[in-house]
Amino acid sequence: MSADIADIDPRATIGPGTRVWHLAQIREDAVLGADCIVGRGAYVGPGVQIGDNVKLQNHALVYEPARLGDGVFVGPAAVLTNDEYPRAVTPDGRLKTGDDWTAVGVTVGEGASIGARAVCVAPVTVGRWSLVAAGAVVTKDVPDFALVVGVPARRVGWVGRAGHPLQPKDDGIWLCPATGAEYQEINGELQDRI
Repeated sequence: MSADIADIDPRATIGPGTRVWHLAQIREDAVLGADCIVGRGAYVGPGVQIGDNVKLQNHALVYEPARLGDGVFVGPAAVLTNDEYPRAVTPDGRLKTGDDWTAVGVTVGEGASIGARAVCVAPVTVGRWSLVAAGAVVTKDVPDFALVVGVPARRVGWVGRAGHPLQPKDDGIWLCPATGAEYQEINGELQDRI
């Protein structure tokens, strides 16, 4: 851990093996699991919960009260927001304080990836093992294993645990070209095939 060149609040909890790089900021009561990587200039807000083996690339911004599952990837300069109605001032022109709004968070499921410069507009849930393409703007929940692109983000396919787009096989069965794993689509949702 490079604590001498990062800003880590003493009330934050950093799991074993987690590395925090230059100019990153980890705020009070944030909890990072084991073996994470927090890139240069990344920001982790107060009380954010991050699982094990998570990678926050350079300049990723994770605002409270976000929750990230194990194995999540957040790409360079991606943003997880926390304000549904952003304003600097109240209707009477007074500078807003923390008492003037309620933070809402983004939840990212196990193994999901958020591409470079993507924005997840809270409150949304990004499903397990899904992939948000670079530059996408997520305004609605993303299903497990979904591949979403665009502004606003929309599902254009499915991805497997390896992150590769899945290929249709037959009768709702999807195949990962990298691993050979099969997935089944039932009622518009994808799941591991047992």
